[in-house]
Order: sequence, then structure tokens, then C-alpha cells
Amino acid sequence: MCPKPVARFIDQTGTVVELPTVPSRIVSLVPSQTELLYTLGLDRELVGLTKFCVHPETWFRSKARIGGTKTVHLDKLIELAPDLVLANKEENLQATVEAIREKVPVWTSDVTNLGTALDMIVKIGELVGKVQKARELVDQLKQAFFTIRPVSRPLRTAYLIWKKPYMSVGADTFIYDMLIRCGFDPITREQTRYPAIE
Repeated sequence: MCPKPVARFIDQTGTVVELPTVPSRIVSLVPSQTELLYTLGLDRELVGLTKFCVHPETWFRSKARIGGTKTVHLDKLIELAPDLVLANKEENLQATVEAIREKVPVWTSDVTNLGTALDMIVKIGELVGKVQKARELVDQLKQAFFTIRPVSRPLRTAYLIWKKPYMSVGADTFIYDMLIRCGFDPITREQTRYPAIE
């Protein structure tokens, strides 16, 4: 008896993910990727999400919640019998992702700028059998970004994401890339990740 063919994908962290079929039961550990699945029309396939996946509200109210992005209840996740879990290098703890990967295929995104965000959309589209719709969405987003006209004179900017301690965004983050595209001049251009500032 011949083994069933397995599709191999490489996630944005360089990890190989093997799927025997197009996934029919998906759990998302990432709010933005939950919204992407909704946009791609995967209502029936999405079976679980986090308590921070509040959009769309219909999914937040009706889908099973498996904890937070950093406090995933592994037992609840496994009970849902997913054939694919979507994670994010920044949102989810590496130890959690590795524990899930022992039982279920996990595809992990690593979004640091517009280019990697668009790449993530296409790759998830390929994973879930919605590549055409994903490419159409990417084309729409590219067109929308082309219409952005940055402010005429860069505005010196402090962007805060946290308090106690105050934290900002470094030059290797998606938020920083968005600020630059809009014509802002972040004060943290020499820093990386999410620096604490005074």
C-alpha cells in the first residue's frame, strides 16, 4: 500500500510543516491571523481561537476559546482535534509552540514589515487551499499602500505599546515599518524589538 502524499510547507521561521490534506479543523493563536482566516472565508474550518481574537465578533462569541496568546490551554486545544494550528513567533511562547507541535502541525509566522505581512497572507492561503483569494487580498493591500501619501515633513514620534515600564517599538518591528511608511520619525530608530524607555 502506497503512503498518502504529504504537502510540505516552510513557515516564516524556516520550520518545515507537513500536511497530508488541506486542513479542515484549524486553531488560530494569533488575533490578526484569525481575522485573515475570516476574510478568506474559513468559517467552518476555524474551530478554536484565543480570548484576544475578538474580531470578528461572531467568531469570538461562537468559537471555542483555548486561553490567551501566551497562556494556551493545551488540553482544550487538543480536544478540538485540529489538523493545523497557526502561531506567531512574537505572540506565542516558543515552549508552547513546541509542545503543540509534538501533537499537531503548527505553522508559525514572523511578521516584521509590510513585505513579510504580505508573504504571510499568501503562505497561509496556500496552506488552507485559498491561495487565489489570498493573492487577491495582497493585491488590494498593495494598491491601498500605494495611495498613502506620507506627511510632508517627518514628525518626530514616540510610539508607546506598554506602561510600567513604558515600552516603544524598535526598527525591526512591523509597527515601526508602518510609522516610517506614514512619514513619522520614531525616536527609537537605533533600537530593536520593544525597548523600555524613560
